[in-house]
Amino acid sequence: MSGANAASSSPGPGGFEETLKDFWASRPRRPIHGRKVAGVAAGIGNRYGIDPVLVRVAFVTATIFGGAGVSLYLLSWLLFPGEYDEVSPIEALAGHHRSSMSKGFTIALIVLFFPLTSWAFAGGWFSGGGVIGLAMLVTALYLLHRSRGQFNRPVAPVVEKATGAAFSMSSSAPSAERSSSWDPLGAAPLGWDLPDPAPAPTPPPPRKPAPSRRRNSAVGLATFAVALVVAGVGAALGSSGVTWFSVQHIIGLALGVLGVGMVTGAFLNGGRGLIGWAIPLSIAGLVTTAVPISDYTGGYGNITAVPHTAAEVQRVYQHTAGDIDLDLTRLDATAPVTTDVRNGAGNTTVVVPANADVRYSCQVQAGNVDCLGNQSDGVGRAAVTGTDLGPDGVGGPQITLNIRQAAGSVEVRRD
Repeated sequence: MSGANAASSSPGPGGFEETLKDFWASRPRRPIHGRKVAGVAAGIGNRYGIDPVLVRVAFVTATIFGGAGVSLYLLSWLLFPGEYDEVSPIEALAGHHRSSMSKGFTIALIVLFFPLTSWAFAGGWFSGGGVIGLAMLVTALYLLHRSRGQFNRPVAPVVEKATGAAFSMSSSAPSAERSSSWDPLGAAPLGWDLPDPAPAPTPPPPRKPAPSRRRNSAVGLATFAVALVVAGVGAALGSSGVTWFSVQHIIGLALGVLGVGMVTGAFLNGGRGLIGWAIPLSIAGLVTTAVPISDYTGGYGNITAVPHTAAEVQRVYQHTAGDIDLDLTRLDATAPVTTDVRNGAGNTTVVVPANADVRYSCQVQAGNVDCLGNQSDGVGRAAVTGTDLGPDGVGGPQITLNIRQAAGSVEVRRD
């Protein structure tokens, strides 16, 4: 009982310096079971009594937005000892006791750590993300230790040291001068040769206790419902013309709701399934941040236009997200037509008459283009431009198309 009382009555850390010293003395240990890579997230979760899935999400998010997550993971791998190790790998490399990680692998991790850290803090598509991610992870770990550092304190394995004293039988051995046939009771020498007792019956193996059924928590379902409502309201406001509710902001709001749900579920033993929604949303947020969909306005949904005269052709067809279908096959040949088509994300299709003389410029920043047989696909490709007079040569309606799209596909074809 003394160990339990000591663990529960240990005072929390005082100031900043005392907190750092106490963290180092009782830092998490990387477990053998429950790990995915090196056991860093599982060790932090076990140490502070939170769901390791939440820790893994934090590392992955910090890696995507800036790259600091993988650097801090490698550093924790080097500084956190294994579950049954005496010291951490970096301490074992310096010659202080023993670690299960080989010195060669430790040196390889150290060599890998420096270029990854340089990449994280060198800037790039998410400038400043490395510093922000590192600051958030370190602050979260510090606050966790301040609030929960007195619980689940790991116990270092006992190092058994061999003593130098040797046990000798020479001084206490009985004298062998007497004859081995001498018996003080006068019994025959073979009279003491009794049969060995029968071995004790082997007890049956203990029954394994039936696994306790985990109670379903309502945190996951409630969080998903709230995230769905928030995303729906944001999409409705964006469609009605509220420019703040862009695709990036809607995804960010939904991710924020899922993040709060995962944090709450970590303490209430629920919400594990939310990570299945958070990961694809994070990827979608990354894509929409890299591709400037917010430069395209006009709302959400689909646009279908079939103008019959040049006057009915709009100067610009613009949309934030959705499909745009523009049918120009009904036009007469009385006047030339020029129109711009701008779409944030979706599919854009323009159909022109078979005998039209078409000048076109089509560009998609992430996706594929097929403008009258002139094709391109990929990310950041140059605009596809050209002039197509059709199978009949010069003559017919004169159409000029300027199509710009952030993500998706663009197709211009003849009727």
